[in-house]
Amino acid sequence: MTNWLAGSIVAAFLLSSFIWGVDYAAVFGGFIPLRATGGLDVPGGVPVWLTPLSAAFLHAGFMHLAFNMLMLFFCGRFVETILGGKLLLVLFVIGAYAAAATEFAFNPASDSPMIGASGAISAVLGTYALLYSQREVKAIGPFSANFIRVIWLAAAWTIIQLMVGFVSFGGLGRIAIGAHIGGFIAGLILTRPLVHVRFKSKR
Repeated sequence: MTNWLAGSIVAAFLLSSFIWGVDYAAVFGGFIPLRATGGLDVPGGVPVWLTPLSAAFLHAGFMHLAFNMLMLFFCGRFVETILGGKLLLVLFVIGAYAAAATEFAFNPASDSPMIGASGAISAVLGTYALLYSQREVKAIGPFSANFIRVIWLAAAWTIIQLMVGFVSFGGLGRIAIGAHIGGFIAGLILTRPLVHVRFKSKR
């Protein structure tokens, strides 16, 4: 499934770049917060409810694509080993929608298209971090060790993303910080339920 996702994303990038052009594809297939509120109409565009997913298959350039595919291959293979292909796909899709929802919450009036798989891949990264983290965490009061680990990972990732956003503001172009945070937290939250489903189905 990791290979299938990566191949589909690369194919979508090539088609969007060489047939329609990146800018055209971003407007018609990217997630635009203002469209979700009804404040912007894109005739002929992908239905707004589907754009969180279609946006994950579009990229702004080869470097954007290459970095996301590197993260997908590195984390996706390990996560797929535990969850299996179908649940990895579920994680990716839910991550894409969680990323769009968080980006919308950050800036609901934005008319700038959000494209790229980084939000969905952040969900895979969140699950990877929770499954393979080595640092020992102890329970605190009524909170389990797993809950504390989730909180620590979520806080660390959020701080890192906010720092990246602060440093890159006005310099390296707009980065979908909200999408990265939302996707990662979705991955953390989904890890235990998905693992439960995976191994319950094996009984």
